[in-house]
Amino acid sequence: MITSTRSPAGELSATAARHLLLHMTPNGSLGPEGEDLLVVQRGEGPYVDDADGRRYIDGLSGLYCCQLGYSYGPEFAEAAERQLRELCYSPLWTGSAHPTAIELAERLSRIAPVDIEHTFFSSGGAEAVETAWKIARRYHTLRGEPGRTKAIARRGAYHGLTIGALSFTDDPGLTEPYGPPAIDTRFVSNTNRFGLAPEFADDEVYTAWLLAELEAAILAEGPETVAMLIAEPVQNRGGCITPPQGYWQGLRALADRYGFLLVADEVITGFGRVGEWFGGDRYGARPDLVTVAKGITAGYAPLGATLVGTKVTEVLNRPGAVLNHGYTFAGHPLSAAIALRNLEIMERDGILENVRALQDDLARRMAALTDLPIVGDVRGAGFFYSCELVGDLDDGGFSDTARKELIADLIPRRLREAGLLARVYDRSAPLVQIAPPLISDRAVLDRIAAIIAGTLAEASARL
Repeated sequence: MITSTRSPAGELSATAARHLLLHMTPNGSLGPEGEDLLVVQRGEGPYVDDADGRRYIDGLSGLYCCQLGYSYGPEFAEAAERQLRELCYSPLWTGSAHPTAIELAERLSRIAPVDIEHTFFSSGGAEAVETAWKIARRYHTLRGEPGRTKAIARRGAYHGLTIGALSFTDDPGLTEPYGPPAIDTRFVSNTNRFGLAPEFADDEVYTAWLLAELEAAILAEGPETVAMLIAEPVQNRGGCITPPQGYWQGLRALADRYGFLLVADEVITGFGRVGEWFGGDRYGARPDLVTVAKGITAGYAPLGATLVGTKVTEVLNRPGAVLNHGYTFAGHPLSAAIALRNLEIMERDGILENVRALQDDLARRMAALTDLPIVGDVRGAGFFYSCELVGDLDDGGFSDTARKELIADLIPRRLREAGLLARVYDRSAPLVQIAPPLISDRAVLDRIAAIIAGTLAEASARL
């Protein structure tokens, strides 16, 4: 009898290499034994353990999902069991609903931005974005403007990978393999000031410039052709890009002037990530539609939603109008029960208050990283931060050698060896990004910052 000498993680990695296709991964590079595959087996508080028992701070909340970390399982299990004993499934389809989805929709209306009262459920973020587009098209058609067939999004944005949401995603590596976009989308500047002229450090100047560029794009496309503009309150891709003061108010004014709908993509920033129920609340946003997922269930179940403003529902609900759109598992009873329990826990345990109490300390610790030669900029808000890295070339870029040795190898390897899971990203810009669970205390946040500082100090010494 031959006994395997592989570790538990090694056994699982080898099986994964034979049978599992990972998302956003060059699967063939893992090798026949699944080398370099992280197999996460359990979690506790802000930590996760791999299949060999090594512990890490989950500095990315899974994938921006696990707002509550990993210790609330028994409470969610109780909510799930209660729901499944009563009703395992019922669709929100053709005049049918169930009590848990109804209760959740009402609960969301109480924390949603002003004038948003209705919810259309889906299974995740990309579906929520697809729904926002369909609702926008239906809204304009019902109002006698079927020619509004275009969208506006921002450069470097990521709004999901379904074929419609992909149209609003500005990343050639993600879009080009699938041909022309399904939706005609015009891209305008995001709000990243790093590397721009010094005068753009002034919020008033920068906001005016951004809005003037946007208005010129609207006029060039034809205002009567634009159905919606979609933007994240803090743009994830490109590195936690925050808006200047007055920006979201300016978006609202342009939407009102030219008749398109304003969509806030809160799939990442919703449910406390930047210290408010919705990230847009921090910046004075007044959207017509809000897309959410991830933190709505704290990662304990899949769920997405598109929150819809009264102005829109008044048109959608006209006598005889039909919204011909839906998903089989939208507002699933189990997921809705989990979401309700999540909102209950967040209020009961002061999760938003924890972020607000510690965000300034985290901001100071992260800002101090700019003292390192490799750190060009630090930006973010709440529990959501990125360091943009600069390299060994005169223009701040990285040589091929430095890019391979530092960004692709040393930095992610050292972070993991030190016990931190963070995102090291090199597509729109070379970045180190964190989004820790919102239950993290000061000691955990300090440890995250210290690990990043030590890792980037070593990388700086090798430039």
